[in-house]
Amino acid sequence: MPSTNPVSDQFAILPIRMPAVPSFPTTAVHEIRIRRNSPNVPTPDDSRSLFLKNVPADSTEAHFRAVFTALVGAGRFETIKFDDETTTALAVDPAHAVNVTVLARKRKRADLEAEELAREEEAARLPEIWTRRLHRSSGTAVALLADEKSVQLVLKAIAKLQKTKKYPVWGDNVGDDVPPLGPAWVSSHLQLCRVDKAVTQKAVHAFFNAFNRKEKEAAEMAKRLRNEPDEDGFVTVTRGGRTAPASRTEAEEAKQKMVDKQQKKKAEMKDFYRFQLRERRKQEQAALIRRFEDDKRKVNAMKEKRGKFKPET
Repeated sequence: MPSTNPVSDQFAILPIRMPAVPSFPTTAVHEIRIRRNSPNVPTPDDSRSLFLKNVPADSTEAHFRAVFTALVGAGRFETIKFDDETTTALAVDPAHAVNVTVLARKRKRADLEAEELAREEEAARLPEIWTRRLHRSSGTAVALLADEKSVQLVLKAIAKLQKTKKYPVWGDNVGDDVPPLGPAWVSSHLQLCRVDKAVTQKAVHAFFNAFNRKEKEAAEMAKRLRNEPDEDGFVTVTRGGRTAPASRTEAEEAKQKMVDKQQKKKAEMKDFYRFQLRERRKQEQAALIRRFEDDKRKVNAMKEKRGKFKPET
């Protein structure tokens, strides 16, 4: 049974009524916890998104579209992103293994390259062997709504459910958008496992072509970085020997930084010992006495000169 408190740990509780199934012929209530999305790294869509916790394992976008439609009507829900969804077919990107210390230059054909990468990833994706993916238990997701007002309406509708007890029914108004689970789901999986050899081989070749290209780009990037001096003016030594700096100007700038760093370090170590501190204070005191005596002599000389002054008559 759902708890009577609509808010727990700043989460609003959304009760979902689970219909009976042949394997469990009893209705149950599943609690989904919802709050405003506030990630560690803010995004422009945070104000119109909701963070969901404890989502059902068989969740799909169609399920949540139907749930939000039952709460606030159609047109408020846009999409949902589950935490265990894969975002790319190339799970390993060798270019990311390089410790890049300089920013990459912007390319003129960014849009065309993005489209090419999308086609490349699509070609490298293996055929699906499941008609419907299940999520891990007690997973999380982020639901994107139309605007900030939709977020407020959803939270208000969830608060009213505790009084009306008219919980949304899981799977209602989904229709044929979601393939069924159970024996039909397993049977289709067994059929899809017998994929076409030519299609699979084509996807594997596309994956390795993309991987080799990225690996080559990573090696070229590492080679360029080896030719540039670091902040201390040194160049990375590799098995093939030390290479020359990228340019004379960069080498001179790095050398000047090294000299400044050494001078700063030397100044910090100047009064490291106690006797050095005493000697420096004595020298400063002697210098102050000398300046005082000099000023005193100058004042006496000015006084004597003023006493001997006789105006003309």
